Amino acid sequence: MNLVSALESIIFVSGDEGLDLKQITDVLDIAEENALNLINVLKNEYNGEKHGISLEFLGGHYKFVTKKECKEYIERLVETEESAVLSQSALETLAIIAYNEPITRIQIDEIRGVNSSYALRRLVLKELVIESGRSELPGRPILYSTTSKFLDYFGLSSLEELPKIDFDEEVIDDEQNLFESKYKEEE
Repeated sequence: MNLVSALESIIFVSGDEGLDLKQITDVLDIAEENALNLINVLKNEYNGEKHGISLEFLGGHYKFVTKKECKEYIERLVETEESAVLSQSALETLAIIAYNEPITRIQIDEIRGVNSSYALRRLVLKELVIESGRSELPGRPILYSTTSKFLDYFGLSSLEELPKIDFDEEVIDDEQNLFESKYKEEE
């Protein structure tokens, strides 16, 4: 493999952090002068019109960045991603909020059994959920509720149109031995 390709790979893998000159020389096991020459070759290659990214030296690190000329397309992508399908965790979080609003993040976490911070942030960014006030609980945690955009997204005119859930149908006692209850030997 040639060293320009190796340089391209390690800068790509470094992501937003980028690499400083010492990291490049250490990883490629080359002198600074050779590293600077490779960087210039790579920079010149990406400066042409056939690439949508360029190699820049920002904050003391070499990193790939998108070209300003591609801004319009990147904005379209972000708009498309915002309208993309919701993940399973986002749907679970959204359902919990819709059926229990207003509700705190801690209460959502307790119901789901996992941290819901990321899913909640995404739902707020998509404007399906809003911060609707503060709880009277200690620490006054933020309360979350659904928005009119949520109703539009799911084709509902109000929360009353949500499907009814009968929680009594399948109540499982924590003390019950699930294995024995489901797999009893027939006599």
